Amino acid sequence: MPDETRIAALKEILAAKPDDAFARYALGLEFSSSGDTDAALAEFRLLLASHPDYTNGYFMAAQTLARAERNDEARAMLQQGIECARRTRNQHALAEMEGMLDELDRA
Repeated sequence: MPDETRIAALKEILAAKPDDAFARYALGLEFSSSGDTDAALAEFRLLLASHPDYTNGYFMAAQTLARAERNDEARAMLQQGIECARRTRNQHALAEMEGMLDELDRA
């Protein structure tokens, strides 16, 4: 069940500051955790279009896709995220995404 209060607060923040990366990411997480895959992915896409170096956006979008059994799309998102992690030298995110990609490839 989505936390409507939190979703409303995040939407209010985004109405005032549509380019707020953390609010956009948090809204994507809220939708993802409530099982609203399409809404979550829409938020992650908006986030990454405005903030292509927001590495966690790729990882969470990939996790959302994998939960929805959209593994080919998850792999593609992970590839983009891996490129971002390399570009931004985010070794922790790189390791997590490479690990997830390996798991998807074995499935």
